[in-house]
Amino acid sequence: MNLKNYIAEIQDFPLEGILFRDITPLMGDGEAFKYATDEMIAFAKEVDAEIIVGPESRGFIFGCPVAVALRTGFVPVRKPGKLPRETVSFKYDLEYGSNELHIHADAIKPGQRVLIVDDLLATGGTVEATIKLVEQIGGVVVGCAFLIELADLHGRDRLSGVPIFTSLTY
Repeated sequence: MNLKNYIAEIQDFPLEGILFRDITPLMGDGEAFKYATDEMIAFAKEVDAEIIVGPESRGFIFGCPVAVALRTGFVPVRKPGKLPRETVSFKYDLEYGSNELHIHADAIKPGQRVLIVDDLLATGGTVEATIKLVEQIGGVVVGCAFLIELADLHGRDRLSGVPIFTSLTY
C-alpha cells in the first residue's frame, strides 16, 4: 500500500512557507491506518520491545495500537502538569525557545526494552528528549518507529545508535 496517497499536503500551514503533512486522512481510513500500525508492530517485534512509549500527542495515536497488538503497556510522555503522579522531566531547546517533557517515574522497569513511537521524525528534538527520559528511569531504548521522516531536517543524526523505522520519507 502506498501510504503517501493518504497524506494531505497543506501549503503555508501553520506559517507561510511551510508544507504541512497532514496524517488525518490516513487515520480516517481503517485499512491505511491498520497497514501503518502493522508496519510498526512488525518493527517492535523485530527489536523485541517490551513496552511502548509515545510522546504527546500523536505518539499516542500510533503507539497505543502497537501496544495493544503486542499485549504490552503504553507509557505516555507529556508536557508539564499533565501527569498526576511523581514524574521525571527533561528540558530541551527548540529553534525558538524551549520545551519540557515528563514521564511517570515508575513507568518503566529498570532494563525494560522500550520502543518509542511517534508520527513524525523532523529535527529529532522531541524523540531525543524522550530517549533521555526513558534512560533516566532505567529503560533501554531498542528502537524508534515513525510514520513519516522529513529527511532534510536530519533528525536521524541525533539518534545515532538507535534502530529507526519509518514508513514514509520525504
